[in-house]
Amino acid sequence: MAFAGVLNDADVKAALDGCAAADSFDYKKFFQASGLAAKTADDVKNAFKIIDQDNSGFIEEDELKLFLQNFSAGARALTDKETKAFLSAGDSDGDGKIGIDEFAALVKA
Repeated sequence: MAFAGVLNDADVKAALDGCAAADSFDYKKFFQASGLAAKTADDVKNAFKIIDQDNSGFIEEDELKLFLQNFSAGARALTDKETKAFLSAGDSDGDGKIGIDEFAALVKA
């Protein structure tokens, strides 16, 4: 698991179980349940680097779609509706992707 040592496995499992059904993903609930919202700024930046699969410095829509799989390989992909809502919530400057500061703000929202 990419977040071993940063997040509690039981918390991550509970967060994933809470959004197992299609169109049930709520980023605020997920970040709270997984424990990421309570982590330090450095931990949140490290989480961003894990989710930014192509190391572009941004989380793009295709990386957001597979967001849950960063926490557990067997997790589902987000639906198009969930992905677009997640991107819209995080993309404060309207460039179509989420930068590290936008991600940190989203996690702490």
